[in-house]
Amino acid sequence: MSLSNREIADIFERCADMLQIRGDNIHRVLSYRRASESIRAVPRDLRAIASESGLTDISYVGKTIASKIDEMLETDQLEFYERLKSEIPEGLVDIMHINGVGPKKAKLFWDKLDIASVPELQTAAVAGKLAELPGMGVKSQQKILDGIEALSRQTGRTNIGDALPAAQLILDLLLELPQAERGALAGSIRRGRETIGDVDILIASADAAPIMHRFVSMENVARVLGHGPTKSSVELLTGLQVDVRVLERARWGTALNYFTGSLAHNVKMRQIALERGFSLNEHALSPVDEDKNIIESAKKILCESEEALYARLGLQYVPPELREDSGEIEAARANQLPTLIALEDIKADLHMHTTWSDGKHTIREMAEACIERGRQYMVITDHSRSLGIANGLSIERLLAQAEEVRQINAEMGDRIQILAGVEMDIKADGEMDYPDEILTQLDFVIASLHSGLGQKREQITRRLLNAIRNPHVDMIGHPSARQFPNREAVDADWDEVLAAAKEHDTILEINANPLRLDLKPELARLAKDRGVPLAINTDAHRISHLDLMPYGLTNARRGWVEAKHVMNTWSFDRFKAWLANRH
Repeated sequence: MSLSNREIADIFERCADMLQIRGDNIHRVLSYRRASESIRAVPRDLRAIASESGLTDISYVGKTIASKIDEMLETDQLEFYERLKSEIPEGLVDIMHINGVGPKKAKLFWDKLDIASVPELQTAAVAGKLAELPGMGVKSQQKILDGIEALSRQTGRTNIGDALPAAQLILDLLLELPQAERGALAGSIRRGRETIGDVDILIASADAAPIMHRFVSMENVARVLGHGPTKSSVELLTGLQVDVRVLERARWGTALNYFTGSLAHNVKMRQIALERGFSLNEHALSPVDEDKNIIESAKKILCESEEALYARLGLQYVPPELREDSGEIEAARANQLPTLIALEDIKADLHMHTTWSDGKHTIREMAEACIERGRQYMVITDHSRSLGIANGLSIERLLAQAEEVRQINAEMGDRIQILAGVEMDIKADGEMDYPDEILTQLDFVIASLHSGLGQKREQITRRLLNAIRNPHVDMIGHPSARQFPNREAVDADWDEVLAAAKEHDTILEINANPLRLDLKPELARLAKDRGVPLAINTDAHRISHLDLMPYGLTNARRGWVEAKHVMNTWSFDRFKAWLANRH
């Protein structure tokens, strides 16, 4: 049985964790962690890439990592990983998942008490053995026990659609205090990651005490994990951990940059700072001597804004969504960062549902809601007949709905343009859910995968290609069919899919629903680089879903997408002309 891309990525990730526990150089740790992340984003089978001698073309895969991939493809194991396991117990990696336990503490427990698993750690804590260790104590021991209990309740990372509203409410609550001068979300939530481990919030203030008190006293706090003068941590009733730090306003720029991350981006920033004669941390830029030692007598440079920090380092300002060490530093040095798409660029929503299938509002109600949100045109795309669970439309109902769409569109006048469309199922055998003679009577056709998602790569790819090559299909909806947290993306040959979409000028969707966010950023970036047309849509099933558009925009921004790559930034006349040329 050969290892999959995901299994190889998992092995590299655990190697990184073990190396971090062992205390290896951070750059070596990052080399494995970055390789893991890159491999997860690769759209093709690593075995096929290896057969073309193309492994080193993958980001962060050099000759050493490539040779390890070759070894795993040939032997289904990695000797280096096996050696690490004989040196570093795998259970220590699991211990690092406990709140407040990093690689140093995990190693301490192992060195002093021979603890190599979470159950062993819990037993030692109950027996009072952790309190006797250097740097520990009774309170720290209890925190470990509380962290183990919290870990047992965790079901995984939190979807950004749940984490962001909760985090924003807390930020807004703290900013109501007169002592709070400014505030921001940081960490992975600010970078727009699809899932969030915990939430970081920064507040600028000269008086932290009232802010800390308000934060730990919130009604939705299940447990206070830590309550210090300038940093506090809580676990919400939902299980989400939130950390708040208060700092002086003069250090805002360096602190926000540091706590936004990512780690790999920050490492690059520190390297550039050293090249320019500075040591960079969350507090300031500190001048260093020729040996890279901080000159204590020299005046530190404080940056009140991130823009000032990047400028001081000779860099174009890098938007948070790009800070993943995926080429953004090099582009910023050359002043070649893209102008990322923004909400004001969006003129239409091309994917939504109504009471005709499984939506909660009528065509007219959805149209009025789109007008309120500044949309100039929209497409009604209810489900097709094969999706019985979603009240899919028979041919007769589909044509009746198209007639109603056109009638309401005429009544709307210049307020908004409404097109008649459908979200048609790509059936398990690769056939379309409606015959071509029916599709010709619609303005816009989406084809999507909803069933047979566990099929092999060849079958999934063939189904997507059949849809893309159909002259009546204008867009592929949520192309990889992933759903958080329970459904992985389908296994498709994305090289073939992107090539076909480019050839046939077929749109690939970036679905804005936080449970989908599909295409994922890596594929969106690949698509736009290859000239494939994109569209960002809400897939709304009720009026409130129309407000999910910012999640799709963030996902697109993480894929370096600009307005010029997205077709629903076009004027209605331009979009209508494009449709006319296709049909």
